[in-house]
Amino acid sequence: MTKPSTGRLVWNHSTHIAGLIPILERLCQNEGIYTITPGVLGRVKGHSPHFQLRISVPIRGGFKAIARHGKSVQEVFIVTDLDQEQLEAMIQVAVSK
Repeated sequence: MTKPSTGRLVWNHSTHIAGLIPILERLCQNEGIYTITPGVLGRVKGHSPHFQLRISVPIRGGFKAIARHGKSVQEVFIVTDLDQEQLEAMIQVAVSK
């Protein structure tokens, strides 16, 4: 069985931070990213005027990232065999498009 050329975006929540899904779809197109799963959506006291997606902690098989925009925050789980620097570079490209 061959691996798919693009990653898979899992839709397990009905609500997402505005603008998150197109960025995750672009991120899925990269080699070495297998599955992206948006997680819990929450509210924070701080305000982030611009959309941010940054790596939080390593998890087994990948990384947990945090997406922030305005007063909303959402966990994003990324299953990948890339290292943190490679993934951060891909995230920067996906967010800036």
